[in-house]
This record gives sequence, structure tokens and C-alpha cells, in this order.
Amino acid sequence: MTLDDFTREAQALGYQETLSRSWDPLTVLATHSHPFDARAVVTQGEMWLTVAGNTQHLQAGDRFEVAHDVPHEERYGPQGATYWVARRS
Repeated sequence: MTLDDFTREAQALGYQETLSRSWDPLTVLATHSHPFDARAVVTQGEMWLTVAGNTQHLQAGDRFEVAHDVPHEERYGPQGATYWVARRS
């Protein structure tokens, strides 16, 4: 899959914006939320996403979604991580 493929798929589901996000090694984002729905696919590295006390370990090829205003935490691995994310208001 390419970023263009991901963008087309996201647009078909009503997402207005797609972008690539990269995080430095061992970055930790404390509990936060976003004013948009997010749908993403990890393209490099690894991360841990915690929502409602449940933690997912995500690696290249894994997908995740977080609805708007849902508190979550993110932790990135020793090589950091990159993911493509689609956002929907």
C-alpha cells in the first residue's frame, strides 16, 4: 500500500485529511485526546497505544483507530515510529 492508496481509502470513508507522522525514539505522549476521528496504519517502527486501559502493541502494517475526544496514550519504540493517519472532523 502507498500513501496515495491510503488517502483514497480514507477519502472513501469520509476522512478529509491524510498525513504522515513520525515520532522520535522512546517518545511518550501522556493521556490526551483529539477533536477529530483518526484512522492510521503504522509504516515503520513500533508503538503502544492505550485506550480505556487496553494497550495494543503496533508494528509496521498494523492499523488503529481512535474516535474524537477519546482519551489515549502513545508510546514509541527504540527506533521511533512512522504512521499514516487520516483525520475526520
